[in-house]
Amino acid sequence: MSKWRCGVCGIVLDVDSPPEVCPKCGAPKDKFSQIPEDQANLIDRSRLSNNLHMEILDIMIKVAELAQKGIDDNLDPGCLKIFTEAKEQAVLFQQKIKAELQTHMNRGKWG
Repeated sequence: MSKWRCGVCGIVLDVDSPPEVCPKCGAPKDKFSQIPEDQANLIDRSRLSNNLHMEILDIMIKVAELAQKGIDDNLDPGCLKIFTEAKEQAVLFQQKIKAELQTHMNRGKWG
């Protein structure tokens, strides 16, 4: 199976040949180009890592939400310190993951 990219919207499809119309944007078949094998292999390798980044991002969003509940509860200074640090680190990790995913997209490690 080959990888094909729509030149209009950028969707990558794992198919033997491009569809008659793009399932995302409706562009005609001639707007698709086959992705070279080396780039296709990079996309395959990066899909696992990108999915792991997305899972961690979801967890960090939940950590920030939980930490905010602890901050709002404000039981005592020790708890407030832990919850505040947890929220700060969770937000920082979210931004780092987003930056890494942007790097992957810029380098063609996405699809």
